[in-house]
This record gives sequence, C-alpha cells and structure tokens, in this order.
Amino acid sequence: MLNLLLKTYDLKLKKMFKLNLKIAWRNLWKNRGIAAINIGGLAIALTSFILVMMYFTYETSFDKTNPNYKHIYVVGVTYPEFKTNYIAAPFAAAIKQNFNEVELAGLAKGGSFELTIKNGKNTLFTNKILATDYNAAKILNINPNGGLVKPSGKIERLTYLSEESIKTLFPDKKDNKPEMVGFGASNSGITGIIEGSIKSNLHSNFTFDGVSIANELGNGDNYDMNDYTIFLQLKSGTDVANLEQKITNLYRTELLRSNSKKENSELKGVFIFLDPLSNLHLKPKAGNDTGYKILIALSILGLLILTIACVNFTNLTIVQAAKRAKEVGVKKVMGAYRSQLTIQFLTEIFIQCLIATILALVMAELILPYFNNLFQTNLSIWQTDNSLLWQLPLVLCLIAFTAGVYPALLLSGFKPSLVLKGNFSTSKQSSWLRNGLLVFQFSIAVIFIIGLLIVNAQLKYMRAQDLGFTANQVVYIKNLTLFNKPAKMGSVNFEPLRDKMLKIPGIKSATVATYIPGGTNGINSYTANCIKTNIDFVNVEFDYFETLDIKLKEGRFFSQTFKTDTINSAIINESAVAKYGMKSPIGQTIKGNGVDYKIVGVIKDFKSQGFETAVQPTIYTINDPYGDYKTQILVKIDKSKMAEALTTLKVQWPRINPQDGEDFRYEFLDELYGRLFKKQEQLQSVFFAATLLTIFIAVLGLFAFAKYITNGRIKEIAVRKILGANDLQIFKLINSSFFVMVLIANLISWPVAYIITKKWLETFAYRIDLTILPFVSSALITILLTIITVSIQARRAVRANPVDALKYE
Repeated sequence: MLNLLLKTYDLKLKKMFKLNLKIAWRNLWKNRGIAAINIGGLAIALTSFILVMMYFTYETSFDKTNPNYKHIYVVGVTYPEFKTNYIAAPFAAAIKQNFNEVELAGLAKGGSFELTIKNGKNTLFTNKILATDYNAAKILNINPNGGLVKPSGKIERLTYLSEESIKTLFPDKKDNKPEMVGFGASNSGITGIIEGSIKSNLHSNFTFDGVSIANELGNGDNYDMNDYTIFLQLKSGTDVANLEQKITNLYRTELLRSNSKKENSELKGVFIFLDPLSNLHLKPKAGNDTGYKILIALSILGLLILTIACVNFTNLTIVQAAKRAKEVGVKKVMGAYRSQLTIQFLTEIFIQCLIATILALVMAELILPYFNNLFQTNLSIWQTDNSLLWQLPLVLCLIAFTAGVYPALLLSGFKPSLVLKGNFSTSKQSSWLRNGLLVFQFSIAVIFIIGLLIVNAQLKYMRAQDLGFTANQVVYIKNLTLFNKPAKMGSVNFEPLRDKMLKIPGIKSATVATYIPGGTNGINSYTANCIKTNIDFVNVEFDYFETLDIKLKEGRFFSQTFKTDTINSAIINESAVAKYGMKSPIGQTIKGNGVDYKIVGVIKDFKSQGFETAVQPTIYTINDPYGDYKTQILVKIDKSKMAEALTTLKVQWPRINPQDGEDFRYEFLDELYGRLFKKQEQLQSVFFAATLLTIFIAVLGLFAFAKYITNGRIKEIAVRKILGANDLQIFKLINSSFFVMVLIANLISWPVAYIITKKWLETFAYRIDLTILPFVSSALITILLTIITVSIQARRAVRANPVDALKYE
C-alpha cells in the first residue's frame, strides 16, 4: 500500500514538473521580447563573471601545488627608506643554526642578463636562469626530470634547462641524458654540461628557462653584499611574528660583528620581515601591489556587472507582474496553491538562467583568446582541474534563487479578488522596488563611467607628461659583455666599442650603464652634508646623460677632458640634493663604497621608474668599486637612418663586440619603458568593457521598463492628445519620471565614485587633479541615454491614433 502511494505521488510530481516546464516554455515564447532582453543581459554579465572568476582563481593560486605552500617565507629587510628581499648570503646559514623553528633555509638568485646557449646551429636566448642551492630547490619544489640530486664531489653545481629550452637546442632528443653545450658567441670557447630537463611551472612565481642547482651559494660573500634571496621553510605552529623579532636581533648582531664601524644607533631602523609565499605574486611586502589592486578592482567589476544583470532580471520580472496578475488570479480560483505557483515561476526563471549560462559559456570561449592576450595568461574553460566546473552550477542556482525568489513570491501572492476586478498595473505594491532597482542600476553605471573617464585622463596624462628624458630613437642592445672602468677582472673597456659604433652613419651617441630607465636601480648607503642615508645608485659611462637627453640643472656632465671623472666624480639628481639638504652641491663631497666622490653636476629629476613611484634620490658615478658590471648598452640613432644603422650594427656586431659575436639583439627603449604602463592599460581596457556592458544592460532594462510604462499609459496619452497636448508635452510627460530617477542615481553615485577614484589616484606619485568634469559628463551621458531610450519607446504611443486606444471605452 505504501509503495503504491509513493508511486502515485512520484507520478504526480513528474506530471507537475512536465506541466510547469510546458507552461514555462509557452510563457517565455509568448513574451519572447522581454525574455530575450532578460536572457541576453544575464548572459553578457555571466560571460564577464566567468572570465573574472577564472582570472581570479588563476592569480590567487600561484605556487599552490607546492606541498609546503603555507610554511614557506621570504626573508626581507626593512630600512628607514625602503624594503627589499635582497640580503647577504651568509645570513641564511646563521638563521638555520640559531632557530629550531626553521626546517630549511635556502638561497636563490635570478639571472641578471640574457645568456646565449648554443648547440651547433641551434641557439637559445635565456634571461631566466635561476640559481639556487640544494635547500632552496627543495623548498621551492624544483624537481628536475629524474629527481632532485644534490651536487657532490668535484661537481659544484648541476644545470638543467626547461623542457621547452631543451627542445629548442636538441629538437630530436628523446632521452634525459646530459649534453654538452656552448655559452656565448660561437668563438667564445666556453662550454658546459646540461644535466637534463626540468618542467617549468608557468603557474609559479619562479618561472625559468633553466635552473642551476649548487651545493652552496654565496661562498666568500660578506654582509655588505646583498644580492641573494633567502627562503625559509618553517615548522608547523611557528609564531611568525616572534620569529621575525628574533631574526631581526640576530641580523643586527651579525651586521655589528661584520662591520666594527657600525653603531647600534644606525641599526635601530633596520628590521627583518618574513613574507609568506602566498604574498609574492600579488602583494609582496617589498614590492608593488598594483597587480593585487587591479585583481580586486576586476573582481568587484565582475560582481557588480552580475549584480546589475540580476537587478535587471528582477526588475523586468516585476514589471511583467501586471500581465501575469489575471493568470495568477484564475489559477488560484481553480484551486492552485501558492507553493505550486511559486515553483512554476521559479522554473521559468531557472530556465532563463540556464539558457543564459549556456550562452555565456559560448561567448566566454569566443572572447577568451582576446582576454588571454590582454592579461598575458593561458586560461582555458575546458580544463579538468578548472574550479569553474563546480563554481558555475553553484552560481547558476544562486542567481536563479536570488533574482527569482522575490518576483516568484510577489506573483504567486496576488489576491484573486483584487486582480480579477481590473487592471492591476496601478497598484503601488512594488513600484518603489522597481524604481529603486532602476536607480541602483544607473548608480553603478555612473560609477563605471566616471571611473573610465578618470582612468583615461590619468593614462593620457602619463603619456603626455614630460618624463625628464627622451626614450625615442634610443635602442637598448642586449649584451653579454661585462664593462667597467677602471677595468675589473674579466671586464672590458667600453671606449673601443663606442668608437666603432660612432663610425656607423646615423649613430649619434653610445653608452653603457648598470641600469636603464624602466627598471630598478641599485641601492646603497652614502654620506653627505653630515647625513648618512640609503639612496639609489647607477654606474654609467660617458655620454649616458646626453644619450637619454637628460637635462642638467647645474654643474656639468661627465667628460673625457676631466681625468678625475673616472676616479672620484659624481653627479646627483635634484631629489638627492633635497635629501641631503645641500644648498650649493657643486664641489661638495659624497662618500660611499670606500670612495670620496666630488659632486660635479646636478641633473633634473626624471621619471626612470614610471609614475607610481616618486623619483628617488640617485647618485651617478663612473667608478664604483662595489657596483655591478655595466652591461646595458644604449645607442641613440638618427630617426631617418634607423633601419640602415641597425642593419649595419647587426652585420658588424661580431667585430664590434666579439664576446656577443653573431648574437645581436635589441629593443627600443620607449617600448621597454612603456611596459611600466601595462597594468594601468589593462585596467583601462577592463573599465572600458565593464562600462559598455553596464550601460548596455542598464539600457536594456530601461528599454523594457519604458515599454511597459508606456503601454500602461496608452489611454492616458490618448485622452491628453484629445484635450490638446502636443507631441513635445507627451515626450516630456513620459521622460520626466525616468529623468528624476537617473538624476537621483547620479547624486547617489558621485560620492562613491569620488572616494574610489581618489583612492586609485593616490597609488600614483604623479597624477591628475580630480575635477568636476567627469562627474558632470557622466550625468549628461546617462541622462542623454535615458531620454533617447525612453523616447524611442514613447514614439509609438505618441504617434498612435487616440481613437484606436479609446474605441472600446
């Protein structure tokens, strides 16, 4: 008996489901115009949400495949003027010896220049050779194919290349046996052994063309040589804050022990911090968190677009309430329960959401190549490990419920005695909600419009602003040769190369330096005017300032006519003058790196590191005993002879710079410097797309809403026309309520947009001033769009013959 009852109940449920499904399809087809707007708007919003969700997951999961992800930290140092992850190599061993909380301590160092590797005619240019010790390789989960092996005996280090690099050098290689390769030019005679291949994890902070694993790194280094990164693997349950304090005390002790001239008072502003591996990609403590801010902004934009679409969906469903009121009334009179009607309406809404989701997946697949190109990623929807596979069904159900539960309850709650008496559209039961949702939609649209206008203005300002140097017509030549003057062991004098290059027609000047605009500078301690502080340093050669067209404020540039320039002369920038409080800097002494430099010139500040960072106090010298080698060659070429000069350089490069040989590579400095704008240009593209989507969705909703309102006032308009109202008065009548709502949306969104954009602009050291123009422009744009959209719908009612509307009255 029980089984029979269960079967009967199950059969009734199936029939009810089929009936609800059939009714839902019929209602959607009957109201296909509104349904298309609903589904289209939601599909567009879901497309953007899918892309944002995939990107967010990608950006926040770097290195999560590392089994010790939660226990790995980078050791950084906070100085009074800056933070850095670069630290002295001996400190890694000191940490491991003194603290039981540390399970492993390792050293790593990235490659500083492009290395050429050759196998016969096959050439590989690598600029990402990661040097690690054995402990760092274990910490970072670096596993060559065949397993991680610790170098021993006479083998000081083992070098592996990525699988892609191995394929470039050895296209036919099938095994993982060691191979002999050449380094540098074909005639360099430098060879080495590649032990095997290693899979490069592209979803990691440590991407590489190859890895060099040593038993030990930094042998012979002291505490004045801060050029390594220390990685720690901590034991579970470690109190990180307490360990930071203990490591800080140890570091100060080690600095005092290694340098007897240092005093305790100098080290009070020096602190050690431990930065989790999870921070390194998006918000490193010693770095730029622009990527994190853009990810958050992008995520908020995606959520807002989806929210607007849900609001639009809800609003249009409520707008249709009047049409469905009599249907609900009749069904209730015939015995339908409210729960049955609610399920019916939710089924209709779920079907629309399901169709929108399928369309969104199709559109996302079509847009994904452009998205990957913009953000330099390799995302794919159809990956087996893609979290989208479980996230999207959850989002679908959530949207269907949140966007449909109120309309379903509203529609199913109509009282038959009221709705069957006449037109339900005059009821004020839900008008406040409809209007409120429309105001909300346009408020978000206004914020996006203001944001886009301000982002555009800031980027326009950055492109038009005087950088303080000229990057146009300057070519950066990639180079392996180490230059220094006076020459160090293994270094080469740059003058013969410059003389050869200047003989080529079109080349105006040539120079070499340790760092170039668009990258980071070195940092060291210098003393002047009784003030000791850390400032940036750049080691240059003659013609550096002339090549970049950097302006001189006072004094002179380096000149070959002054022999002391190669020994102890220095040029500083305006920020350094201000930092040291100098009134007459020319002729004063600035001490650093064991040299007493005489200041011979002061240059005007120039934005070598973009607009987000203020110009740093910087010293420029030719002789720096402890500085890096000069490797960055810069050549200024006449615009009219650019192609010919580059062709000649390529042909003559083996003779001009034998250590590089036939491997002549270059980049234009303006393109290299332009990469500093990459993140902001991405934000501009995202804001542009988000603004268009938001406006489009809002206008779609407004279009359908205006259609409903206009149709509901057909008879009123007919009466007014009979009484003498002209077309302009009718247009004004219909537009007035929408005009007020859009005006309210602007007034609500302006303070929010002001706060958001002000916070964003504060991330720039050099920025535009916020004016009222973007806010007024957003109001004009939204009001104009509203008038056009509503007037298109109102046109039909205005042109209608009053007789047609009143003939049945």
